[in-house]
Formats: sequence, structure tokens, C-alpha cells
Amino acid sequence: MIQKAAGQPPGPIIYPDSDGKPLAENTKQARWIVVLFGNLCALFRDRIDVFVAIDLFWYPVEGQPEIRTAPDVLVVFGRPKGDRSSYKHWEEAGIPLTVVFEILSPTNTYAEMDDKLIFYEEYGVEEYYLYDPDTNRLWVYVRRGEVLRRVRPADGFISPRLKIRFDLSGPEMIVYHPDGRKFLTFGELETARVEAQRQTAEAQRQTAEAQRQTAEAQRQTAEAQQQADEAEQRASLVEQRVARLAELSRKARRGQASPEELQELERLEEQSLPAPPS
Repeated sequence: MIQKAAGQPPGPIIYPDSDGKPLAENTKQARWIVVLFGNLCALFRDRIDVFVAIDLFWYPVEGQPEIRTAPDVLVVFGRPKGDRSSYKHWEEAGIPLTVVFEILSPTNTYAEMDDKLIFYEEYGVEEYYLYDPDTNRLWVYVRRGEVLRRVRPADGFISPRLKIRFDLSGPEMIVYHPDGRKFLTFGELETARVEAQRQTAEAQRQTAEAQRQTAEAQRQTAEAQQQADEAEQRASLVEQRVARLAELSRKARRGQASPEELQELERLEEQSLPAPPS
């Protein structure tokens, strides 16, 4: 047995940031880890007191680095956002992980997952979700006092903490935001963004076309109104000329017209004569 020399000070305790294992063993597991992480980050983007992380070592006991685990996705309520190399319980106001997600891979064993359930139960996790994407099975555990109790059925379950809903009715699990929107991959989000831009551009084009048609209709209406006003003015002038012509004709027949009125009568009668043929 190798013993330390008397009086030699103990070395610093090392809390590794990685175990050298890959984040995921296949694309299906990786996709679900990223989907859950990305959508939960988006869900709590405005909460400065909610920390979301992916594949981060959790050390619940100070001085014992061998007691650790790294959930695929974790959420902690009551802790600020920010970068961390690991989550050390004693440096985080003693607040344990609130919600954890594990995505099964082909090499995971039931004994391994049982150990994780015991670990999460012992160290204060409130909600634990274990999803097998190959069989579309979801195990849900919620804390009841000192233990994590399994909840059945998992289909339609709404997380007490996250307010998200799990739908297992199809060939693959669908997770819904509290407002009913689906958890989407980044590819799906980009497709939705591009489609929204296209719809916005089309709506703007239709609005511009409607404005153009409205302006054209207003122009035609104004033109028609102007023509109507001009016609009314011409009709009024004709009516006035006819009335004056009748008045002057009566005066002329009675011998009551002045020389000026006779000249006016002659002028009006000339204006009323049809134009000579060309």
C-alpha cells in the first residue's frame, strides 16, 4: 500500500468535466437530445432564473467527485443562466437539478437506468423523464415526498414544472409547448421561418396590389366626378343661356328690348344655331 508522507498536505480534489464518452451513440438519440435542449432553452429564454444544459456533470456532494452523473438534458429552476463546466451542488446555493431527461441508447442497460433513477431520487430531482426513441416509450417519474413515483399513463402527461405535454399516440413522441406549439428541430424551425417570410412577402405583395387597385379606383372615381361636375356646369350654362334667350325674345317681340339686348339676342341665337356642314 502506498501511503502519503506524514505532514504532506492533501492535493486538490479534481472534479472532471468529461468522462470521455460521446454525447450520443446514434443520430436518433442525438436528435432528441438537441430537440429537447433547444426547445427548453427557447421556452425559458426570458427567465433569468432558469438554467438549461446538456450532458453536464452534476456533482451533488462536495469532496466526493466519484458521486456524479451527466443527464442528457437538465433544467434547474432558481439558478441563473450562464456557462458552467459542471454543476457543483454546493456552488449553486444547494439547489438540485429540477428536471432531467435521459434518452435511451442501444448500449444502455436497465440496471444502469435503475441506478440513475435511484441517484435522481436520492439527490432531489423533482421530475425525471426517460425516453426510448426506438420503441416510443416514455417513463415519467415525479417526486412525491422523498421518492420519485412513476406516473401512468405517460401519454398526454403535462409536466408540473415545465408545463409541456407529451403525446405518444403516433409512431414517435411529440412534445408540445404550453401554448400548443410542437417542439421542432432546427431544420423544421428554419423551414417554418422561411415559409413565414414567404407568406409575409406574399401578404405584402397582395397589400401593395390592393393599394394600387384602390388608388386606381379612387383616380377613376375622381375623374368620373370631375366629368360629372363639368357636365353639370355645361348643363347649367346651357340652361341659363336658354332662359336668357327666351327672355330676350319676349322683349324683342314686345318691342321692349334695348339695342344692347337686341345685340345680345342676336349673339345668343347665333350660338344656338347648328354648326354648318364641313
